[in-house]
This record gives sequence, structure tokens and C-alpha cells, in this order.
Amino acid sequence: MHCLVVGYGSIGARHAEILAGLGHEVAVITARTDAPWPRYRDVAAALAARDFGYLVIAGPTEQHHAALVAAAAAGFSGAVLVEKPLFSAPAALPADNFSSLHVGYNFRFDPLIQRLRRRIAERPVHTFSVYCGQHLASWRKGRDYRQCYSAHRAGGGGALRDLSHELDYASWLLGGWSRTTALGGRCGDLEIDSDDAFALLLVTPRCPLVQIQVNYLDRISQRVVIANLEGLTVRADLVTGQFQENDQVIDLARERNASFIAQHQAVLTGAGGESLCTLEQGLEVLKLIAGAEQAARERVWVERC
Repeated sequence: MHCLVVGYGSIGARHAEILAGLGHEVAVITARTDAPWPRYRDVAAALAARDFGYLVIAGPTEQHHAALVAAAAAGFSGAVLVEKPLFSAPAALPADNFSSLHVGYNFRFDPLIQRLRRRIAERPVHTFSVYCGQHLASWRKGRDYRQCYSAHRAGGGGALRDLSHELDYASWLLGGWSRTTALGGRCGDLEIDSDDAFALLLVTPRCPLVQIQVNYLDRISQRVVIANLEGLTVRADLVTGQFQENDQVIDLARERNASFIAQHQAVLTGAGGESLCTLEQGLEVLKLIAGAEQAARERVWVERC
């Protein structure tokens, strides 16, 4: 299949390499000359030049909406995957002929999250805690973190958006969200104007007490979920691959790109499609982000509208 990747930063390059490795014909939209695939200047030019079947939008978050609008205006009728988060803020979508539209929350395909999902389906959930932190300077080797989009709120950066995988899979596993309150903003000494840490409390349909903390400050790099279920405590370490159920520890080591590969295959073949993030679910994450920011700003609980 002919696949078009919009953007050739770290995540765009990763998508391009994965799709090429799966045997697809790849082209990219980028001004960079080091991309080893055909290059186009913009979405309209690419779609006019070739009949693509799959569009992956992986540029800066602030540019996602414009890329979708351009694809819709060009009459694109293939499958679309938009990297997370869907947009910087909730926005109206154009009328389109896309065969499908999903949001790139690939952590849903991680074996640890899949196992956790099965456990949660079996029992009531009493509490659910998520912690995710990695120092921003270590994200993109060889690049000044102050020059990356993550450092700039206007570019769609900030821990709350960059690390919204945690918001997505918590909502997915626990039936959405009902209300939230939060604290967050700039808590550390990074030279950025976006938020570097956020902590949320949520009530969800499946769990009365949910805690989520995300930050750009952790020099250890940790990504952990702890869930207290009826008769079972589960701890999933998404960095080491260890999954603990009470006293039993299971090693679920996986290849670095496995969840991305599974996500692309789900979009293109339908296998595992129940784990894809739908457009509606992607928009729900944006509502939760907006709710958390309002709660932190006004020091209130925010109800889901």
C-alpha cells in the first residue's frame, strides 16, 4: 500500500520506518533532505501526485487539524491515523470521505495494558493510579529540548498533552471519566513555557478514585500503573515490562515498536481493531485535558459535559 506520513520529526520518521519495514511504499511530507523516501511539500501536492491508501499525520500537534482539513479538501478516501493528541484543543472537523479515522494512542496495544484490560474486565476496580515521568532533556538525543515543540505551549507541547497516553488508556480501561480536578503547570526548572507537570484526580464509571501524574522532570524515567481490584493488586511497569499480580511477577518484555506495528495492522487489516482509539475517544481525551487545565486554573472540580 502507498502510505503518506505527514511530518518527519522523531515520531514521523518512526512511523515511516515501521511502515516501510512492513512492506509498504512510503512517502513523507517534510522539508528535510535526509528522508530516504519520496518527499512532498504539502498534503495537497502529495495527494495530487499519487493515489495513497493510508495517511499518517505525525507533525507537531498544532498542525494536525490543518493536515486533516487539507486531506479532506483533496478528497482523500483512505484510512487516516492522527498522532496523539488529536489536536491542541477541541476543534470542529471537516466533512470528509475517509474510510476510517483513528488517533495514535498505541499504548492500548502494549501487552501490559492488554493484560491489565483483561484483569479489569473480570473484577470491580477500587483504585487506579498512574505515574509517568521522563526528563524532557532526555527525550530527543542530540537536540536542545528548548527548541522542540514540547517546550512550547503554542506548538501544542506540555506534559499534559505529550503524555496523554496515560489519560487515554485510563479512560479506555475505566469507561471514560465523570469529573476531574487537577494541579499543574510549571513546577520545575526547565527552560520552557509549556506545563512540565500535571496531577489529576478523577471519578470514572468503573472506579471511584483515579490518580494520574505526568511530568517532564523525572530523571529516572518511570511509567507505572497500579490498580487495586477486588481480591487482586496489579502493578504494570511499562518501562521494564514487568507485570505483577499480588506476589507473582511476570516478564512481558516486548520489542520497542511492537505496539506501533500492532496499531498500524489494526488500522489496515482490522485485526485487533477493538483496541484502536476512535475519533470520539480522541476527542474525549481533549475534553479531559481541557477539564484538567480548567480545574487547575480555577481550583474546582470539573464535570464532564
